[in-house]
Amino acid sequence: MSLTLTAGDLTIHRIIEQETTFLAAQDMFPGLTSELLAENRAWLKAARALDDSDTLILCFQSYIVKTPHHTILVDSCIGNDKPRPTRPKWNMKTDDTYMRALKAAALSVADIDYVMCTHLHVDHVGWNTRLENGKWVPTFPNARYVMTQREIDQRAADTAKSPQANHGSYQDSVLPILDAGRAQIAKPGDNLVDGAKLLDLAGHSPGQIGLELAVGAGGHFIFCGDAIHSPVQVFRPEWSSGFCFDPAHAVRTRRMLLERAAGEDLRLIPAHLRGAGMRVEAKQGGFVPLIEA
Repeated sequence: MSLTLTAGDLTIHRIIEQETTFLAAQDMFPGLTSELLAENRAWLKAARALDDSDTLILCFQSYIVKTPHHTILVDSCIGNDKPRPTRPKWNMKTDDTYMRALKAAALSVADIDYVMCTHLHVDHVGWNTRLENGKWVPTFPNARYVMTQREIDQRAADTAKSPQANHGSYQDSVLPILDAGRAQIAKPGDNLVDGAKLLDLAGHSPGQIGLELAVGAGGHFIFCGDAIHSPVQVFRPEWSSGFCFDPAHAVRTRRMLLERAAGEDLRLIPAHLRGAGMRVEAKQGGFVPLIEA
């Protein structure tokens, strides 16, 4: 599925690969007690983030930002033909959902100039590569793949300890990009293209980055990866997911984003939100998400 929004001379496409239940809310967020879940259940359901069995619903998607001069793909989802035995919905997938969504947005793999990897977790790098004649090759043949050295080093170290770290995605979705010479090593503060700056969003992973774009009134965005997994973390920014590398750092990063969003009227675009991003309102010493369809 492909959904589109526009702001100024910017076009943003949502390329949805899967929108599905993921983990029980209390498994995802270790700080979520039964009492707190009961208090928050109604609005989580209203935000389409929780089902009737208290399982979180996540969207696995890429965002494609089309500027007048460049086309940037933010995070490349799950991918096909990847062995992920502990995640049945991802394991050895062969569907054409992702490619059909690209086509519906009038885009092809050859149109992408940059693939920005906010971080190198398995569900953000899957379409970095595709299987061709038994070999993993870059899916987007004309793109530079933007990633931080801190992320590369961490995934390489994890894989050296266990080949199945991060579901084995370093070997099939990151290393082939490095070997092909398609990686562009970046750091926070870099301008990816004119008007698009990389932000330090470490915490969920050690080298996570975001992408900030400002295009005038109503067009200020931050693509923030997994700094925010679910709308519940807007109400409860102190809740980090069980997947966070440094939970305390993740909380500081999340609060910074929420404060900026509320103070600057910008739109946050988390990787897994069901919707076209959210604005944030400061209220009674905390924050409230205003999710946009």
